[in-house]
Amino acid sequence: MPAPVVVMQESMKREQGGKVQRANIQAAKTVADIIRTTLGPRSMLKMLLNASGGIVVTNDGNAILRELDLAHPAAKSMIELSRTQDEEVGDGTTSVIVLAGEMLHVAEAYIDKKYHPTVICRAYAKALEDAVAVLDKIAMTVDVKDDETMLGLVESCIGTKFTSHFGDLISKLAIKATRMVGVEIGQGLREVDIKKYIKVEKVPGGQLEDSVVLSGVMMNKDVVAPGKMKRKIVNPRIILLDCPLEYKKGENQTNAELLREEDWTVLLKMEEEYIENMCAQILKFKPDVVITEKGLSDLACHYLSKAGVSAIRRLRKPDNNRIAKACGAVIVNRPDELQESDVGTGAGLFEVKKIGDEFFTFIVDCKDPKACTILLRGASKDLLNEVERNLQDAMSVARNIIKCPKLVPGGGGTELTVSAMLKQKSSSVEGIEKWPYEAAAIAFEAIPRTLAQNCGVNVIRTMTALQGKHANGENAWMGIDGNTGEIADMKERKIWDSYVVKAQAFKTAIEAACLLLRIDDIVSGIKKKQAPGASQGPSKPKIDEEGDADNDQLIPE
Repeated sequence: MPAPVVVMQESMKREQGGKVQRANIQAAKTVADIIRTTLGPRSMLKMLLNASGGIVVTNDGNAILRELDLAHPAAKSMIELSRTQDEEVGDGTTSVIVLAGEMLHVAEAYIDKKYHPTVICRAYAKALEDAVAVLDKIAMTVDVKDDETMLGLVESCIGTKFTSHFGDLISKLAIKATRMVGVEIGQGLREVDIKKYIKVEKVPGGQLEDSVVLSGVMMNKDVVAPGKMKRKIVNPRIILLDCPLEYKKGENQTNAELLREEDWTVLLKMEEEYIENMCAQILKFKPDVVITEKGLSDLACHYLSKAGVSAIRRLRKPDNNRIAKACGAVIVNRPDELQESDVGTGAGLFEVKKIGDEFFTFIVDCKDPKACTILLRGASKDLLNEVERNLQDAMSVARNIIKCPKLVPGGGGTELTVSAMLKQKSSSVEGIEKWPYEAAAIAFEAIPRTLAQNCGVNVIRTMTALQGKHANGENAWMGIDGNTGEIADMKERKIWDSYVVKAQAFKTAIEAACLLLRIDDIVSGIKKKQAPGASQGPSKPKIDEEGDADNDQLIPE
């Protein structure tokens, strides 16, 4: 008998065949089950303790999965799904996971029947194509300028979140903010950058109802010399710098040898003159506020306060960019390059207020601001964090609609219509792919089914009634009202979803399901390769010699 051939290291583990697919499906189903109860307006909250002992209380699918530390590789790739969905469209993070889990669950029966995974994937890809076609058919366009429609839309998208108890407060904040920072880029398109130009400032204290959208910028800073500088200026002229207003020091240690006593005074005088010239160049433009990202020396502070100018130093770059967008100023790198056009005159008020124990600077009442700040007040930090997460979702929804003003029915209506149409089409699909195609059609029903479960109504009766209504792909707008569990017309109840979110969710879920199904081998226990010639024994700590201490050693990420 020939000796067994060892190909792989003994420490390696290799699983292959149907076993791997079943394990992957199981892992994906487990992840879907974790957040299944957070779908819909009657959803449960999850409380997570993170490594540092902090608490996260949320029902946002992405926020929950982000905190989980999972071991199974397939489960990790499921988490990536919700992150992609969150980055791409900002909503639908829970439904993506539930849908992907269901797609894999229905595929399991065919894997057991020894279907080849690529056949199932082909059928799924076909189903996805047809599903997007159905979406295009039932979508309706909406007027972005109409406040009521926009409110209803954002409401129905974040009605599932914690802040829905506070009425339409969050939705109004989100719509106002996204409209403010929208920029026309020609051809009737609008670009809305909510990450860069909308800042959410959370200040514990007060009530949630005190939250406002400021048409301008606020930051956690005070003027450099509180006693000498004004804390309130109406219609200020603002100059933004990103250079230090202090004497330039040498890069490394600089030695200056002075032979005479007088030289020392000359040196100091040169420094003072340098700063005085700098300040004079700035004061030429008669500014009221000077803001710099770098340091500002005491002497410069003296010259500026003497001229009645308020100054703020060490501002963060993103904040500076926001102020520039809000008041129409240009950030200047060197004082001697200043021009009249660089001065920002768009702000209506510069004011420093004390909220709680800290000072906040407000540059508000701007004429046509392209950046804004949302000030959130609330009882505790945990509450504010959750409100901020919901606000981000609401702003993403508002942004999606401004970019692509198409709507589809919410409350599971879309999924049921897609499901009914696919079931009809499945009879014309030829060959062995027919069955997985039909299974994909059934998988879409997971969303309305989960909604019904979370409302606490009789799932079987509700689903049967809904399937009857959607039987031939008609009544596209019938769905479940997530609050009461009744079957209702989604148009009347104003339960809508954004077309972009739905289309992205379907694509992401089905493509991920195909990806996981096509894995037939998992190899684990791979060690990092050692450099050739490195000894296997315990390595000694390396001591830098003087010569190579300065070499930039690569620091591992």
